[in-house]
Amino acid sequence: MFATRDELHAGVQAVYRLSVSLPNFPLEKYERAVAGIGETEGERAQKFRIGQNIFRDALIEYWNGTCPLSGISSPALLRASHMIPWSDCTTDAQRLDVHNGLLLSALWDASFDAGLVTFDDDGGVLTSPRLENSALEALSLDKAPRLSLRDEHRPYLAHHRNHVWIRN
Repeated sequence: MFATRDELHAGVQAVYRLSVSLPNFPLEKYERAVAGIGETEGERAQKFRIGQNIFRDALIEYWNGTCPLSGISSPALLRASHMIPWSDCTTDAQRLDVHNGLLLSALWDASFDAGLVTFDDDGGVLTSPRLENSALEALSLDKAPRLSLRDEHRPYLAHHRNHVWIRN
């Protein structure tokens, strides 16, 4: 029972985000899409493209089509960012897990991918000392909200902090 329409809306949004974050949702879609593809090198490239598109679509749904840091919602400016890079994942399930990803605007994605920014377990931004001042300003760090994270995100972020983020 919800006391107000706003509480109902928030509850429905939370349930929807949970439903698209189920670990098997993107994986099942990927497995159906690649079911007839064999194991040659050219076919692996095709599987990669299929998987990347499914992952991106799942992140767009999970993050409501908006970069949670910048508020940008133009699809052309949004990137599906992996916390554990695609090439470092050990399984397709890990590659396609929405908790291993963030939907970031192009500048946030480039900074995250290069290890110049990462996030603590509470969703706060951590920056590398190598991030130049003009980039700090362009990212508007003073306005960046904390990411809304689930427990499932934290191991992936820990990997990013330990293996991708440039600490010095």
